[in-house]
Amino acid sequence: MRADRLIAVLLLLQAKGRATAAEVASELEISERTARRDLEALALAGVPVYSSPGRGGGWSLVGGARTDLTGLTAAEATSLFLAAGSSAATPPAAQAALRKLLGALPAPLREGARVAGTAVVVDAASWGRTAPPEPEHLPALQRAVVEGEQVVLGYAGRGKPPSTRTVSPLGLVTKAGVWYLVAGTDAGVRTFRVGRVTDVTPTGRAVQRPDGFDLRAAWEASAGEVERRRAEASVQALADPALVPMLRRWLGPAQITAGQPDGDGRVPVELSGPSVDVLVAQFAGFGSRLRITSPEAWPRLRALAEDLRSLYGAENPAPQVEAEIAAV
Repeated sequence: MRADRLIAVLLLLQAKGRATAAEVASELEISERTARRDLEALALAGVPVYSSPGRGGGWSLVGGARTDLTGLTAAEATSLFLAAGSSAATPPAAQAALRKLLGALPAPLREGARVAGTAVVVDAASWGRTAPPEPEHLPALQRAVVEGEQVVLGYAGRGKPPSTRTVSPLGLVTKAGVWYLVAGTDAGVRTFRVGRVTDVTPTGRAVQRPDGFDLRAAWEASAGEVERRRAEASVQALADPALVPMLRRWLGPAQITAGQPDGDGRVPVELSGPSVDVLVAQFAGFGSRLRITSPEAWPRLRALAEDLRSLYGAENPAPQVEAEIAAV
């Protein structure tokens, strides 16, 4: 729209002080002829811009005139650039918008906003892992959410055959570097992992948004269900006190409950997970530092111990072990 472009031209002059028509055209990705016509339109509309010919000439605001199009307070400007600058992958269009907004800020706010924009780095990778790549179909889903358009979604769920369904994209959430789509379906609001989306086809039909829908509340409900499934089984154990902080970091606060140390100094804990088998596999390696007291776990622990003894025991010849390692 031309009105948006005229505002962008004004902000550019405000930020640079002086610019030629060629510089305006390059910055706004328009033709030089269009840039010159926009500059003349601003002058005709009463905006105090003028041109000076010759070497070092160009267009500028009369007397350094300025316009504050933002209405932002110092705290608001700092918070905005702090949030935008901390994004793991700010899109180019957003970066361009932030540059223009920075130029539009009054001088007392500009330096604080500039520093805030470079103050935080978000690394989506866990230690020992690389950051997950951006899902292929994320841009198409972002467009569908913003434009409010239903899409036909191709999806390959874990352990399930690929399927297609028509959904109403309601919002996107990123957690630990992984993107999720929250969408309305015939079965209600559902959450899809964007990395498992195989195709996105626009339908041209408007999104059907549930009354009172709130993205944060919908995500919290979905995440709570995931946490519930992750904690369908539990075992009791007695832990070395020094081990408890490690268990909290490993499992998260929702999947461990710790009591007070007993007479031997051991801390009674309850550990939650998707199954007893998974819990045994996770914690058997702590040996005597974590004594599992739930009887239903003991047969699995004994079976695991026998399996390890048969694989690594003294009766297992070292050459065979070496051969297995060499074959890996």
